[in-house]
Amino acid sequence: MEKTNLSDSLKKLEKIVNWFESQKDIDIEKGLEKVKEGVKLIKSSKERLKKVENEFEEIKKEINNED
Repeated sequence: MEKTNLSDSLKKLEKIVNWFESQKDIDIEKGLEKVKEGVKLIKSSKERLKKVENEFEEIKKEINNED
């Protein structure tokens, strides 16, 4: 499974938000696709953040065990 790059995900989410903000009349189909893409990005980012948090906790435990 490929690691989610959080910076890239945030940039993609920003592009989606900008797309919505730039539309005067939103095409429902395109809007739905953008929402689906955003949801996928948010889910994968949350999963990656949790993994990063767990990695930090493991490192913290290792440091504390050395003391």
